[in-house]
Amino acid sequence: AGSQLREIFDKINNLLSGKSVQTGGRTVSVTQHPQGLDFVYYKLAEKFANQGEEEVASNRDAAFPIAVVASGIWELHPRVGDLFLAHLHKKCPYSVPFYPALKEGTSMEEYQRMLGYLVNDSKMEQQDRFLKRMSGMIRLYAAIIQLRWPYGNREGPHPHGLRYGWCWLAQMLNMEPLVDVTATLLFDFLEVCGNALMKEYQGQFWKVMLFIRDDYFPRIEAITSSGEMGCVTRFKQFLEKCLQEKEIPLPKGTLQPSFWKS
Repeated sequence: AGSQLREIFDKINNLLSGKSVQTGGRTVSVTQHPQGLDFVYYKLAEKFANQGEEEVASNRDAAFPIAVVASGIWELHPRVGDLFLAHLHKKCPYSVPFYPALKEGTSMEEYQRMLGYLVNDSKMEQQDRFLKRMSGMIRLYAAIIQLRWPYGNREGPHPHGLRYGWCWLAQMLNMEPLVDVTATLLFDFLEVCGNALMKEYQGQFWKVMLFIRDDYFPRIEAITSSGEMGCVTRFKQFLEKCLQEKEIPLPKGTLQPSFWKS
């Protein structure tokens, strides 16, 4: 409910503002330790990134309530935003976007970790789980860049707005596609913030969509084997439908005005 989200936001904001906050039956304040505020900044930013990796990965609609709180806190406490990006980029290099190269002297296990895979006892996680986590983080990022906390003063620009999403999209399309990863993440990104980018960039946006369909998508197909076509087919259907209707629908799970009355 909107009222619950406001409570959570106020509690986080109060804690970061140096006020005493009740949690777990205790009263805590960042002023209790010289590094208290730095520690809370770091852990909160890590928590936001973890929520993308865990909660949004298993429930796509969760991206929006988490993102609107993260965006509002970022606006009031810019350090949280810087640290969130650091955590996000480390967990999901595709959010930069960046495809790490295997360098001489780097072990395969270390390289897998650099690519974002979880590796335990030299066993790498399965591809579908890896893609699910990466999707969750990209969807959270795509939601953050378009959302503002509705109770802020809204006078300044968004702390990390749509222009960063536009840059991300351009950079992704300047890189050669990776099997599975590129199709999955482009689809996630455009499904979540395509509508906002369409409204912001209009004609330029549709030029990019045509480029994806006519030039970039065939490169994705060329590296995809018949057994890996699931995400590619979904992305192709999405592209065709959007270009045919000249419209990208609002993403499922968007917070409507009525949400804030709940």
